[in-house]
Amino acid sequence: MNDGRTLAWSEWGPASGLPVLFCTGAAMSGSLGFGANELADLGMRLLAIDRPGLGASTPHPQKTFASWVEDVRQLLAAHSLRDVTAVGFSQGAPFALALAGSGLVKAVALVSGQDDLAWPSLAPLLHPDVAAMVRAARQDPAGFEQSFARMATLDGLWQLILGMSGERDRTLYLGESFGPAYQRALREGFSQGAQGYARDLVNALGPWLVEPERIPIPVDLWYGGADTSTVHSPDFGATLATRLPHATHVLDPQEGGSILWTRARDILLRLRSHVPGNANLLGDWPVPSEPPGQLPC
Repeated sequence: MNDGRTLAWSEWGPASGLPVLFCTGAAMSGSLGFGANELADLGMRLLAIDRPGLGASTPHPQKTFASWVEDVRQLLAAHSLRDVTAVGFSQGAPFALALAGSGLVKAVALVSGQDDLAWPSLAPLLHPDVAAMVRAARQDPAGFEQSFARMATLDGLWQLILGMSGERDRTLYLGESFGPAYQRALREGFSQGAQGYARDLVNALGPWLVEPERIPIPVDLWYGGADTSTVHSPDFGATLATRLPHATHVLDPQEGGSILWTRARDILLRLRSHVPGNANLLGDWPVPSEPPGQLPC
């Protein structure tokens, strides 16, 4: 970045594919993608960025949605990426919408996304613990952030995820291959401590960068009716869909919060359909191998 920080990412898919920026869930590095086996066939390229303070990206103690947008702007400019789209999963949803409201992407998919939890009509639907957290984050952001950073742990978050998940989601999250990959992403997310996660949480619970009503591009909302997480949208995105001018709302009663992985092809296909021509020329940016790519700016 221009201030000397490093931004890291993981990626999958063909170098010439339509770029999809993956805004990961809470405390996750970018090492856990989705739809990797579909990308070549769809002509798409998934780039999962480690938000500052997570994974291999340098911390940004004053990280905001605006600073996140600027980081992504520099990444896109450095590699001449065009016709970019984005996917926001869980806590990554408001980060994806920040990109949408700043003109950096052509379309967005929010999958099991965290909602604007301070929106008045959602208040009666919130779990009491979530409502208390929203109030605390709004009333004293700095105090809430520091308190949360002191108490948050990798194991605590993993147990919270499993505890809030229904049977369908737990089956996937505890699966022989998926479980270790998910835990690896969380372990990498916590590798620099809990401060980056706490900063993301304060941003996600605070005022969003751009009001949903002012998002000018297509936004697909994907939710599973069997999603029992209390920190996603309490009405499965129904209210948010009415606030977004160009929203498509998909609620699959058979799916859970893990719909990002169980219906990855459908999510990517719908996202791709919003980009005219589906053509994209990226230049000669080589595909990085492990470890994730890094951009010293």
